[in-house]
Amino acid sequence: MTHRDRKIVIARLKAKPLLAGQLVSALVFTALAVGQAAPVAADGAAAMLRAILFGDAIASAAMLAALFAFWTCLRLWRQRDAWIFHDGARLYRGGALSWPLALVRDVVIDRGELGIVSLRLVVDDDSEVTRELVKLYLLADRPEVVRDAVMFAAARAGGVAVSASVH
Repeated sequence: MTHRDRKIVIARLKAKPLLAGQLVSALVFTALAVGQAAPVAADGAAAMLRAILFGDAIASAAMLAALFAFWTCLRLWRQRDAWIFHDGARLYRGGALSWPLALVRDVVIDRGELGIVSLRLVVDDDSEVTRELVKLYLLADRPEVVRDAVMFAAARAGGVAVSASVH
């Protein structure tokens, strides 16, 4: 049994914003594609496909952005039940990012450049940068509970001795 097999979930994501993001991005893509293809509809399917793929560059870029937004929301939706978790040695966000629990120093709430509030991780790796764990509007649990759970896991892993309350 590896550490990864002992997954302890700390935080989950809300499903509704992710489903809404998928729906909105799919509608934007469809509207842009129809807008590109409609003027050449009389010329046949090949002309419509060429218009969608090689039409207005701005519309094509917007369609790619809508596809990327759809893919991102779908990926997050699939991972929503275990977004932040640990295995006793590392703290994971999604499936892509991880940090050693022993280096975790704090979890803070911070407002980003766009004004979006997120839960951020302070890691002791000689870096001044905090790492985003989750945006608060996507978090299914209360931020205080997630912070306490991360700090409790870090304290058990030999990180900084922190008082964490578990309810």
